[in-house]
Amino acid sequence: MNAQDSRVFQKIDSVKAELKTLPKNDSVAIAEVQYKIGELFRKSLFSDSALVYFQKAEKVFQSHNLTFNVAITRYGIAVCQLYQKDYTGSESLSIEVLTLLNGLNQTNSVRQYKAYTYNNLGIVFDELEQHEQSITYFEKALEIKNDLKGNYVRSKGLTLNNMLKVYRRSGQFDKAFNKYQEIYNNKKLITQYPDVYGLALGNYANALYLANKHKELPGLYLKALKIFDSINDSYNSIIIHQHLAEFYNDINQKDSARFYAYKAKNISEKYNNDDLLKSLYIIAKIEKGETANKYLNEYIVLSDSLQKIERLNRDKFARIRYETDQIEQENKRIAKERQWLFIISIIIMLAALLLYLFLTQRAKNKALEFKQSQQESNEEIYNLMLSQNESIEEARAQEKTRISQELHDGVLGRLFGTRLSLDSLNMNTSEQAIKAREQYINELQDIEHDIRKVSHELNTDFVSGSGFIDIIKTLVETQTLSYNLKHTFMADSNINWDLVSNKTKIHIYRIIQEALHNINKHANASLVKISFKLKKDVICITMVDDGGGFDVNKAKSGIGLKNMNSRVKEINGNITITSQKQQGTTLILEAPIT
Repeated sequence: MNAQDSRVFQKIDSVKAELKTLPKNDSVAIAEVQYKIGELFRKSLFSDSALVYFQKAEKVFQSHNLTFNVAITRYGIAVCQLYQKDYTGSESLSIEVLTLLNGLNQTNSVRQYKAYTYNNLGIVFDELEQHEQSITYFEKALEIKNDLKGNYVRSKGLTLNNMLKVYRRSGQFDKAFNKYQEIYNNKKLITQYPDVYGLALGNYANALYLANKHKELPGLYLKALKIFDSINDSYNSIIIHQHLAEFYNDINQKDSARFYAYKAKNISEKYNNDDLLKSLYIIAKIEKGETANKYLNEYIVLSDSLQKIERLNRDKFARIRYETDQIEQENKRIAKERQWLFIISIIIMLAALLLYLFLTQRAKNKALEFKQSQQESNEEIYNLMLSQNESIEEARAQEKTRISQELHDGVLGRLFGTRLSLDSLNMNTSEQAIKAREQYINELQDIEHDIRKVSHELNTDFVSGSGFIDIIKTLVETQTLSYNLKHTFMADSNINWDLVSNKTKIHIYRIIQEALHNINKHANASLVKISFKLKKDVICITMVDDGGGFDVNKAKSGIGLKNMNSRVKEINGNITITSQKQQGTTLILEAPIT
């Protein structure tokens, strides 16, 4: 491990120590630190370690719907896929990252990562040898970087170098030379970021080599190597050593070729197996005999091993993406369930409110209807009582007239006659007169008896026991007379009609009225018997006629019976109708007093 690697791992250990200070329940803060550790590993080319931390962070960011954090973490994973040659996976994930970033507010940070992602796609398509598409993505990255706020000199220099590399690899040497000139003219880039200039110089020198323009070679290679040595960048010096080995081998300077080839191999053993693989291949080309075979065999073994590792990495990435997709789908499902739960809750609340309003309004309506019904019942009872009182008053007036006539024409006349007769006998003491006086005295006793009778009739209240039962009697008498029916009427004197509500009274009245109407209309009866009895606070009213009877089952749908059943229901009573053909009909109405 060199000094640079040591510094990187010291920094990683410092950030790991930060994890221990965070509350265990603060999953987002922990994920942010895990992301930072993943970035440190990625930039140090330890992609396996980077992936472990990226995956942990991504799951937390995804579960909390932190889209930007998810996007930049996936960008890190896409770069790791590029390092491990999973080019298809890196391309696919980079497109996902761009989709997420495009859906966000286009802040400087969002556009910065869009530029980085386009740059990654450019490298991917360069590795896939789709050079035109690669250049298109690099141009998009450069366009965004030119518009960013902040210091992006190094970042833009790296993209220009990537474009130089694509042109060099695709054989477009003139374009490669132009890109190098663009970099070389940026003195700020060369001064402040010599590593970027060293990379560009190496690519430029190799473009000259491939174009068979060797005039400035190996000087430019050695200049690039000197730059990397000055900044202690051994990793980027590997490819320069390889290029020098190839150059010296071509001009048949085997010792120099071996020196740089083995130097590249020794350095690459500490870093990337791809560089080691290429170094082994170059040595096999330079050496001869058994030595060449040895390194060629090492090359083949390492190549097979790398292919297996690449397959395993692709499988690992596939598992990671599957787990991530599962988490994403689960989050979507949970979000959808929450959305539906919210909608259903709102609907239930609205339904409950509407139901409450409906029930409240219906209760108010029922109370109003009941009040109106009570008022109508009271008015109807009042009218009935008024009508009955008029009948009673008329009868009372007729009775008074009759009693007046009785007193005037009967009792007073007889008293006057007897008084005259007694006056004529006052002075007569004969036996005949005595008998006559005795006869007149008896006559006075008869008159006294008549007077007492009239007095008793006057003292007896004509409307005694009258009220609702008298209304019913009047109804029965009026109806039966109108229908040419004979009737009998019996009423239990134990019924206290003052305890019965007006509503019950009016319904009893209407049911009896309807029953009498039905008897007249359908029964062809000559006699109806009506009785009122009290049984355990229940008024039992029985009506029996001697009519032709009817089929009760068929008659249930009649309007009259429906009205009677409706009225009975209103007073919580019960009605029973039994009938047989030619045997009359019996109606029993049971109405509770309270």
